[in-house]
Amino acid sequence: MDSNSPIGVFDSGLGGLTVLKELRRLLPHENFIFVGDSARAPYGSRTPEEIISFLQQFMDYFQSRGVKMAVCACNTMTSYGYPVIKDKTSFALVPMNPAIIPAVKASANKHIGVIATEATIKKGMHKQAASNLDPQIKVFGVGCPKFVPLIETGHIHDDAIDEAVQEYADKFKTSDIHSLILGCTHYPIISEVLTKHFGKDVALINPALETAKDAATILTKNNLLNTQEQSGSLELRFSAKQNNSEKMAEIILGSDIPPITDVDLTTFAK
Repeated sequence: MDSNSPIGVFDSGLGGLTVLKELRRLLPHENFIFVGDSARAPYGSRTPEEIISFLQQFMDYFQSRGVKMAVCACNTMTSYGYPVIKDKTSFALVPMNPAIIPAVKASANKHIGVIATEATIKKGMHKQAASNLDPQIKVFGVGCPKFVPLIETGHIHDDAIDEAVQEYADKFKTSDIHSLILGCTHYPIISEVLTKHFGKDVALINPALETAKDAATILTKNNLLNTQEQSGSLELRFSAKQNNSEKMAEIILGSDIPPITDVDLTTFAK
């Protein structure tokens, strides 16, 4: 495996760019290929079989690109696909970190909230991780199916997202949570609106940083850190280019981004 090979980062849409942001900050010399499957997003309402099939297509695409690592910047694919495919790739596959440890540190009463896609909540990834760490941790999970479609279409500061956040925040009224895990990579994009409705006393936990740390640890352990002195390169590819793709990429990553190109994942394994 060549240490100068690129790292693949993938998601059902553009939310995974929040993970890419942390990866580039932590690993500035690495070359990244980001792929978002906007044509088939959101994945939260997909069947487990579909999710696993789509994940395999990502793996075959990254295999063709010769990556040294792929980072799954999607909690839904981590929940359903990662356990099935983790030992079947020739490169390291990094799942989303559930971020239970920082959530517990931010919660004096061990009451943790999780907002995520319906599929992720149903799978119970965060509850299982919490139980493994400490059976006394109480996890309150709420599926938020309205968030991804709104965020993907650029509704991040308007009444539509405000009303949706209020609707889901109301479901936590009796839970007394002190921290809230953003269990979908899209959700950090609306952090301001979340804080407005959940209150400043509830710490928002973004698993993207913990996931980036996991990737860095694996690269270091396997002597795969890029040795180049200059900043790494970046490719942004989507299976369906939306009108607001460039705008959202700039909001998340900053203005210095490459042109967005297309990718057809359906030509790979099904």
